[in-house]
Amino acid sequence: MAVTLDQTIAQKQHSFLSRLFSSQTFWVVIAVILACIFLSFATDAFATSKNLYNITRNITFVAIVALGMTFVIITGGIDLSVGSVLCLCSMVLAVTMHAGYSIEIGILASIVTALVIGAFNGIFIAYLGFPPFVVTLGMLSIARSLAMVASNNTVVFQFGPDHDKLLALGGGAWVFGIANPVLYMILLALITGFILRWTKFGRHIFAIGGNEHAATLTGVPVRQIKVAVYMISALSAGIAGIIETGWLGAVTTNLGNGMELQVIAATVIGGANLAGGVGTAFGAIVGAALIEVIRNSLGLLGINAFWQGTFIGGAILLAVLFDRIRNFRRSD
Repeated sequence: MAVTLDQTIAQKQHSFLSRLFSSQTFWVVIAVILACIFLSFATDAFATSKNLYNITRNITFVAIVALGMTFVIITGGIDLSVGSVLCLCSMVLAVTMHAGYSIEIGILASIVTALVIGAFNGIFIAYLGFPPFVVTLGMLSIARSLAMVASNNTVVFQFGPDHDKLLALGGGAWVFGIANPVLYMILLALITGFILRWTKFGRHIFAIGGNEHAATLTGVPVRQIKVAVYMISALSAGIAGIIETGWLGAVTTNLGNGMELQVIAATVIGGANLAGGVGTAFGAIVGAALIEVIRNSLGLLGINAFWQGTFIGGAILLAVLFDRIRNFRRSD
């Protein structure tokens, strides 16, 4: 039977709406919007320009690391070391600049440190067959310890001759009053989205997460790509560390402590599947936004901050439940 043009258009619209309503990221966006609307009426402090400025800026640090974590989770892996890597890279930057070197040298040293750690994780996981959980858990301890050694477990707050440049890099607002970290986050999200959506490397990442054995049989360089994604994850933590150092104006060995849980939560809440094969850059940003809105709202509503873990943990469980229900419906 012939299909009319109107029927074809209706079918496409129905298909688009079905995909939209079945998207976990879409519902998280709705949750963020509804939470913002509720908080705007429930408290006078939420919708102020100062609070919104702080929220958008605070989102960036978790979001940037979550962008790198998305690569890892899509392949079916996990990286528990990102919080400690952020701390170590921040400390390398601070100590290098404190010794009198330029900001360029400090950033280069920090980036190289991140890439070396990522390569270490990736080689142990991809070539030696170690479980990602074990390798990155070990690196969590190693990187934090190295940060303590590098600084002798002291606070570093003097960054040498380029001190002001570093503070402007992380704490400035160069374009239309938008905090610099937000601009970096948007740029990195666009790059991540492009890589995952439009490049062969991105397609290979999804192939590995979907079925690693099949990807190997079809000629995908699985081991090399696994090393690459862990390097990207560590690099994102290093970049976030550089930005956060400039924002805070000081580095302690507690920086990034427990951050890996927030990053994984943001990625999963945003729609990534811990089993692999699913994840987006936009989802990582949205997940980080929901976490920050939850954190911010607790203080404004006078709720004890100790409840933060309960709310975030509940959001993770709801995200996983949503994914399970969606997969169950597809299997039917």
